[in-house]
Amino acid sequence: MTRTRRRAVIAALVAVLGASVGVAGAGHLYLRRWRRAAAWFAFVIGAAIVLLWAFVDPSTVALADPAAIASLDPGSLPATVTAPIFGLLMVSTVDAYRLAIAGPQTSDGLQCPNCGGDLDPEIDFCPWCTIELEWEYPETEE
Repeated sequence: MTRTRRRAVIAALVAVLGASVGVAGAGHLYLRRWRRAAAWFAFVIGAAIVLLWAFVDPSTVALADPAAIASLDPGSLPATVTAPIFGLLMVSTVDAYRLAIAGPQTSDGLQCPNCGGDLDPEIDFCPWCTIELEWEYPETEE
C-alpha cells in the first residue's frame, strides 16, 4: 500500500470513528485541514439544529434548552432528521478520503518528502516529522 493510499485509509477511518459519535470533520483534523474540519462540524451541527426545529414536535422536547437537545435519544428521532445527518457525516468522510488521495496542498509547493507536511525553506528540518532536510541551492556566478 502506498503512503498516500495509507494516509487516505487512515483519514477515512478517523472520519468514520468521528461520525460514529456524531462529530463531523474528524478526518479533516487528521489531515491538518483545520478550517475545513471546523466548516464541516459547524455545517452538520447547523443542519441538525434546523432539522430538529423543523421536524421534532416542540411539545415533546424543549428545543430552546440545549440540555434537552443533548439528552435526546437518537433512536426516538424521526428518519427525516437522522437520515440527512447520517448522509452529511458520510459526505464528510468521503471528502476527507478525497483530500487525502489528492495529497497535501501547500501555498508555496514545498512539501516534506517523508510526511508531506508544509515546509519552510529557511529551516533545515520538517516541523511536522522532524526529519533533517538538505536543500539544494542554485549556484551563483561570482
